[in-house]
Amino acid sequence: MTRYFEVQQRDGAARIGKFLLKEDIRTPYIIDNRSLGSPESPIIDGGSLWKYPNFEEAQKHLREIRSKAGEDALIILPHQDLTPEAPRKMTAKLAEKAEEMEDSGATGAIYIPGQQVKEHDLYVMAGAGCFENNARNLLNLVFEIKKDIAPDTAIYAPNIATPENLATLIYFGIDVFDNTKAIIAGHNDIYLTTAGQFYLDSLAELPCRCSACSSTDLTSLREMDKKSRAAILEKHNINAMEAEAALAREKIRAGTLREYIEGQCRVHTWLTALMRLADDEYDFMESQNAIARNNTLVATCGESQNRAEVVRYAKRIQERYTPPEADVLLLLPCSARKPYSTSNSHWKFIKALGKSRKFVHELIITSPLGIVPRELELTYPAAHYDTTVTGYWDAEEKEWVASCLEDYLIRHKYTSIVAHVEDAYRVICEIVAEKLGIDIIYTSLGNVTSKESLKNLSTTMSELCTGRKRSHEQTQKDLMKAVADYQFGKGCGDILVPEDSTVKGPFPKHQIFVGKKQLITLIPQYGTLAITIEGAKAILEKGRYTVKIDDFVPRGSLLAPGVIDADPLIRPGDEVIISGEKAIAVGRANMNGDEMKRSKRGVAVDLRHVKKIE
Repeated sequence: MTRYFEVQQRDGAARIGKFLLKEDIRTPYIIDNRSLGSPESPIIDGGSLWKYPNFEEAQKHLREIRSKAGEDALIILPHQDLTPEAPRKMTAKLAEKAEEMEDSGATGAIYIPGQQVKEHDLYVMAGAGCFENNARNLLNLVFEIKKDIAPDTAIYAPNIATPENLATLIYFGIDVFDNTKAIIAGHNDIYLTTAGQFYLDSLAELPCRCSACSSTDLTSLREMDKKSRAAILEKHNINAMEAEAALAREKIRAGTLREYIEGQCRVHTWLTALMRLADDEYDFMESQNAIARNNTLVATCGESQNRAEVVRYAKRIQERYTPPEADVLLLLPCSARKPYSTSNSHWKFIKALGKSRKFVHELIITSPLGIVPRELELTYPAAHYDTTVTGYWDAEEKEWVASCLEDYLIRHKYTSIVAHVEDAYRVICEIVAEKLGIDIIYTSLGNVTSKESLKNLSTTMSELCTGRKRSHEQTQKDLMKAVADYQFGKGCGDILVPEDSTVKGPFPKHQIFVGKKQLITLIPQYGTLAITIEGAKAILEKGRYTVKIDDFVPRGSLLAPGVIDADPLIRPGDEVIISGEKAIAVGRANMNGDEMKRSKRGVAVDLRHVKKIE
């Protein structure tokens, strides 16, 4: 819990926050290490307990700092530091004494593994600098802290940040850094950039135009005395860090920090390792990621297929999706234009199918998502991704997509499977067919959109499609059911799209009514559902995506302190139901369910409809 820190915006685990101190501090924030001992600083280091003869003297010193600094400064409580290699029992025992320090204002504390975590506004990752180049240990410590402390508490990683690693560290949810490495580098003739560090003697020119660099040139800089040269290098290094922090904040606001670090982490092998190891921690990373974003998911490298949004989409198709009843499955390639059905190639496929389309279930093969059922082609990220198109698929890409298709065909059986594909798509189909021992009929004759191929597709499907068919309205309902199951869990489609319901509105603005009562609306922007109060009542018994509140009627937004309980499945951006003794409401989540329960500041849900219970 925190009194002085509030998370205001999120992009995965990364966040923009605000310290409400003597001056408002926006995070991610870089502390000037030289100001930590000044009472004028908004964040002050209380110093080491090792230098005091007894606890009472340390407490006296803390009171003196608070008296000078005021209640609206954050003081990192006096502490006893040990190296990360020290036995945990020893560090925890020493930390217990530090936690007895009493202070009424904003406080920070050293995080000690195994120690009982109390309520502070900031926790310090002691010895963070020791983990540079040790990706696994650093990541383990970050996730351990995240698990232990309240989600609305800031994390400070000292003596580790540089311009090249800052964005990646921010991506994991670290909020506060310092300029220690920038200062030390400046005094060692090291020039820091986002592309790495350079010794001054190795440069042919200064690759920066900040105020420090534009005040001199490389020759003059080399000829200066060491003190003057260090002052300019130090200023440049700090400028580079501040600029990177500002860029990271902009990327968080835009929801594109992941895309940025996929490129930025390439400047150092341990940063690439950090990102790959973090992707292996799927449960944590997925819980932090919004259900949908306002921008395009750009997939440009092998790691893109491991990011949480992509894996979540594949998992939900495995675990939540039920295809419509059909005897024939048609496998199709993806298209550059999204949603696929608006593309030129898919219009040709649809036209070639003609009346046979009523008998067919369509499945699109794509990278990095794996497979996309036609019913979910509008749902984020299926209509919101872009990837490098060269015609070449690497081995990992093929393996991933093939595994998704294989899993689907194991779970769902068809009388006939037709693939209208070429190149890598066909290779994937052949791999899966051989592995499962099934037959797939191929209809493309060299080019999927050629007249000959489309005619062959039309003829083949006409011969096969003699079984179950669906009406236009049933096709619309199938779409809405699929989205409901994807969004709220298997079985919710049957509740929100019952047999006696009717579909109103043209695609992609479908609405489901039962009589005169509207239950849900399809939102084209994200391909997700907005639920009405009537829809909320219908699905409330499932207990899914529900936020429980006490006996009050919320207005406008629901703050985290008003949350009694929340479904742990809730993700930022999710459509949620608010249930209390005096009101039922619907809205969009601003944080995940765990954060709602454990946070004491911030907006939990932006409300759309509220109904008072009489």
